[in-house]
Amino acid sequence: MTPPTSTGPRTPVLDLLDPVTRRKTRIGLVAGGLGTYWPQFPGLLPQLQESTRYVSERFREMDAEVTDVGFISDAQEGAAAAERLRQADCDLIVLFLTTYLTSSMVLPIAQRSHTPVLVIDLQPTEKMDHASFDTGAWLAYCGQCPVPEVGNVFRRAGIPFRSVSGWLRQEAAWERIGQWIRAAHVRAALRHARHGLMGHLYPGMLDVSTDLTLLPAVFGSHVEILEFDDLRHRVEKVTDAETRARMDLAREVFTLDDTVVEEDFAWGATVSVALDRLVEDFGLDTLAYYHRGLDGEQHERLGAGMILGASLLTARGVPATGEYELRTTVAQLASQSIGAGGSFTEIQALDFEAGVVEMGHDGPAHLAVSARDPLLRGLGVYHGKRGWGVSVEFDVRHGPVTLLGLGQDADGTLSFIASEGTVVPGPLLEIGNTTSRVDFGRDPGEWVDAWSATGVGHHWSLSVGHHAADYRAAADLLGIPYRQV
Repeated sequence: MTPPTSTGPRTPVLDLLDPVTRRKTRIGLVAGGLGTYWPQFPGLLPQLQESTRYVSERFREMDAEVTDVGFISDAQEGAAAAERLRQADCDLIVLFLTTYLTSSMVLPIAQRSHTPVLVIDLQPTEKMDHASFDTGAWLAYCGQCPVPEVGNVFRRAGIPFRSVSGWLRQEAAWERIGQWIRAAHVRAALRHARHGLMGHLYPGMLDVSTDLTLLPAVFGSHVEILEFDDLRHRVEKVTDAETRARMDLAREVFTLDDTVVEEDFAWGATVSVALDRLVEDFGLDTLAYYHRGLDGEQHERLGAGMILGASLLTARGVPATGEYELRTTVAQLASQSIGAGGSFTEIQALDFEAGVVEMGHDGPAHLAVSARDPLLRGLGVYHGKRGWGVSVEFDVRHGPVTLLGLGQDADGTLSFIASEGTVVPGPLLEIGNTTSRVDFGRDPGEWVDAWSATGVGHHWSLSVGHHAADYRAAADLLGIPYRQV
């Protein structure tokens, strides 16, 4: 390997790139208790309202837009809250049961909003002071009392039921609540996503083929069909000054290997500028692409010049992936939405001596998962593809990771498929790929068999951290199956 060039201390990669901003996740919040109690126990409602203010403040500290419709005390107020939440177009509604209430107070909220609902019941402290408590004080600890009732009524009404029970300042309970908020981030991202699909299917990769109607039907997202000429038109408008500026940015983000040819580097920078415009013009949240090309013609050169720009877009929060892998860009967007990165990944080899699965991919990668400054390497051949140019290489940071794939079954059902492992040190290929050695705690051959049996497909998203519980919750909110290896 030729030693990479170095220019001294480097700025953290993501600090150099402007993240893409999207519609914030919307969380609806309504608290309630039985109004019959208020005149009977005058101190009860103020205590419950104070707990409600604490819950509302905790939600506002999360990365979401909160619609707090206040406190309800009877079925009429519940119906009014349901209408306000229906208009708010929330990604998740949270019902805070502060004490006993009737199921008739909250059923309309779940029915009319057509939004997933999370029930929480958080008593004031870890336990009651039995010696000093009267009935009014006990009722503040009675939020769990209606949970089975609400669960029964939701089931009879055909509404998915999910709940978190705990006490007000119990961080373990708030972590479980946070899991559902992260799941809501995934639902929000997929529900409003605009997926770009440019070029054509990689010949013969039948697993990559996706029914384009499924994404809007299941998630509510949109698929924008693009031509490589849409990119060509924008490439032709890129100025020399814009190309030079993008090359300067790339030198800050990447270490340039001596194999990088200046002409290829400049071409990748030009395509990168045009890709940014394509994404902006069509309002894209993801982009999957492939073009086979022939004998160095222009569209082949466009396809070969995508890697630099696609990696920069992915790092900014717009997964851009080769081989026409629409479903994998959806999985990457889900990973990105919870702040876990999400890099285009496949199996490379197995190391039975070390007990690891070697993973990675050529082409675009998510710079946020890199263990070091990413490298730009010049390649005269893209294996299995036409063209030549610059490619991205790095090793994934060591520690916990989670794979997430979007499967499609024989009946068209989409599913989330996940597996947690740990990236460990060891020898890596130096061929212009992102690479990692993942220990799943079992024989690597057995893991491959189990993983393949899920129907996951050729590619998936590799995200940093253990997030299987988040992806399971997201699948629940999205109404799709979840499988884990």
